[in-house]
This record gives sequence, C-alpha cells and structure tokens, in this order.
Amino acid sequence: MPTGFTLISAASLFLLLLDCCSGSFVGVCYGRSADDLPTPDKVAQLVQLHKIKYVRIYDSNLQVLKAFANTGIELMIGVPNSDLLSLSQFQSNADSWLKNSVLPYYPATKITYITVGAEVTESPNNASSFVVPAMTNVLTALKKLGLHKKIKVSSTHSLGVLSRSFPPSAGAFNSSHAHFLKPMLEFLAENQSPFMIDIYPYYAYRDSRSKVSLDYALFEASSEVIDPNTGLLYTNMFDAQIDAIYFALMALNFRTIKVMVTETGWPSKGSPKEIAATPDNAQTYNTNLIRHVINNTGTPAKPGEELDVYIFSLFNENRKPGMESERNWGLFYPDQTSVYSLDFTGRGAVDMTTEANITRSNGTTWCIASSKASQIDLQNAIDWACGPGNVDCTAIQPSQPCFEPDNLASHASFAFNSYYQQNGASDVACSFGGTGVTVDKDPSMFITTHHKYCI
Repeated sequence: MPTGFTLISAASLFLLLLDCCSGSFVGVCYGRSADDLPTPDKVAQLVQLHKIKYVRIYDSNLQVLKAFANTGIELMIGVPNSDLLSLSQFQSNADSWLKNSVLPYYPATKITYITVGAEVTESPNNASSFVVPAMTNVLTALKKLGLHKKIKVSSTHSLGVLSRSFPPSAGAFNSSHAHFLKPMLEFLAENQSPFMIDIYPYYAYRDSRSKVSLDYALFEASSEVIDPNTGLLYTNMFDAQIDAIYFALMALNFRTIKVMVTETGWPSKGSPKEIAATPDNAQTYNTNLIRHVINNTGTPAKPGEELDVYIFSLFNENRKPGMESERNWGLFYPDQTSVYSLDFTGRGAVDMTTEANITRSNGTTWCIASSKASQIDLQNAIDWACGPGNVDCTAIQPSQPCFEPDNLASHASFAFNSYYQQNGASDVACSFGGTGVTVDKDPSMFITTHHKYCI
C-alpha cells in the first residue's frame, strides 16, 4: 500500500459483521504494522466474539493462519510485493510457497482468496511486471491440488490505477499501466476473479476540500452530483469511485469482472491539518458504509450489484509511517477496547428495548446476557470477558459463590456485568457481539424464566 493509502480505521468495541446469507458482505483488514498488538490467538478470539466472518491479512503468517483454524472465518491472505519476483520466475517457487504457506493449515483455516501483490503501481520499486506471471504460477499451483475453484487469485490496486475517475462514466485506466493491466484483466475474466480496489474518500476530501464536501465523502449528502454523460445521480463519493472502476473496465470491454473493495474506512485521529480525522466522522462513514453494503444497494451504474467490502483496519498500528492519521485507522486499540461505537448490523442504533426497559433516570444499570443469545455465542463471550477482557471470573468457578446456577446465561451475566461496570457502564461495554443487554433493575433481586443472576 502506498503512503496515504495505507492504513485505515473505523472503530468499535463490539463488532457485528454480519454475513448476509446471500449478497454483499463486510469484512475487516487485520494489519500488523505495530509492536503492541495482541497475539494472533487473542485476535482470533476477538474476531469471533464480534462475529466478524471475513478477515484480510497481508501475508501468510503461520501464527495467524494457525490462530484462525477451525473458526469458520474466511481468510484473504497475501503475497507481499517483495516475493513477487521469486514467484514469477519459477513455477517451483509458487508450488513451494503454496505447500509451505497454505497447505499445512487448509482447510481447517478457511482460505478463500490470495492477493498476489498489493498496490504495486504505488510502491517505490515498481514490481508490476512480475504480478501476472506470479498470479499465473500461484493459480497453476492451486490447480495441481484441485483448489483453484475454492481459492481465488487476484491483486489489489489503489485508485491511482485510474487516470480519470470523474465523472464516473469517464473512468479510465492509466495508460502507463497498460503493460500489466490488460493481461491481468484477461486473467481475472478467465478465472472469474474480482478486481480488487482500495477506496478512500477520506483522502479525496482531505486533499481537495474546496472541491469535495465532507457530507459527500461521509454518505451524508443531501444533494446529488450528476454525471453529465449518463444522467446518473450520486449522493456519495464511494459509489462514484466504484462506478469509475466499472466504466474503466467496460471501456476495455471487460464487462463480467466484479469489483471488490479490499480496503476502505476513515481515521479517528490525525495531525492538526487533518481536521476531518475524528471519531465522529469515522463512526459516520463506517456506519453508513456498512448499511449501504449490507442492504445490497449497489451503485447508480450497478444497482443491486453485489459488492464485498473490507474495512481497514482491525487495530491502530503504531509503526505506520506518514501523518498521524496513518496510525489511527483501527476499529480497536491494541488493548482490544473499541476506538468508538459502531453498529455493524447495518440497522442503525441497536435497539435493546425488547429485552428490557432501559431507563437511566436513577443512573444505575447492569449488563446481563440476552435471552436470545445462542449457547455458542455466550461461551465465546465468556471466554473473551474472562480472558482478554480482564474480568476476574473466579466467582463462577466450581465451588465458588456464583457458580450456581451452573448455566451459561448466569455465568455470562456475571462476566458481562463485571466488564460493564469496570469500563464505565457505557452501552458499547455491554454489547458482546449482540449477546449482552442493559437493564435498570438489579438482576440479583429477581429470577427470570431463564435463570437467576449472581451479580
């Protein structure tokens, strides 16, 4: 990824990245350019707790692949730009890479995409001429193992791969990249692989505030931008940039290739000049983005078209170079607390009134397990609260005061409320991936049809 197109953030404590049974999905990028991140095992627990179904990593790190084994999470892995030369030169190198980096963990670790190179046209040492040969060798290695239909091969690009992006209908690829783009597009079309693009309206607004309104970048525009060539109406920059890619593809007669967004988001903090890098704006952008994607809205040029999106990034990453914003794109701080509240269901603010009447008049509330939560989700939430959440769960161990009644709902309520009270009794501290709810009546004073509470 290029400087300025590298890190991204959207934040939230308890993520609910829902997998639409059919249609578009939202995933998260797990970047690791930091020296203070949790271990991959803890990250896998965090991701499961928040029901994130799709994760992108930028290499094939064995600790990460091991950590995500048997989680059911679909993983996009990557071949770094530094390895392109090796994999492009000899088929045997690609065979060995697959044998050593993928096969030991597959299919327990559900690998579904391999990105061969990342934003090569933006990297200082342009390795674009190696990309398609490396992709071809990786695909051939997959075919030898019969995995080419289960694991798709592609490469990611920045929007800089276009020479024109506005109006969207004038979208065109930069002719200086034609030597590798045309064979790449032929590869994608032949193998039904997506064109992967990293889209950052934040940068467009930051660098051209006189031309781009903040509302337009945040999906909040009340007015429309009209494409004079097509008459299509655009209410946000994200759609306009996606459609510019589609029109660029159509201009080269590649009409069957789907677009996938492999990075997008908004930073929660920046340097003094980066006035739009705030938690509120990051929350607004990602909330609207998620709703837009999960509702299968599509774009003006492709209404209803499936569009899968990965938000960058899971954590703030302190080793990213560049401006302050580069280190503040994370949904989570390295201590696994959320940077800001974010609803990943696409439904807006979470409504928990069906579970309990929530009033704050007396200022006292408690967090308990939802009666609608599954046993598996409750167990995952307990494991997180009593582990990375730093809750002292001694009291719910056998022979201890709150072990009885011995059921997950009671134990989860103890763990949830302990975490909730320790973390400011805020709504976001009682989410637990949708398995926690707040109540304004002391749970230790009553028994429900489900369980009694020891809080």
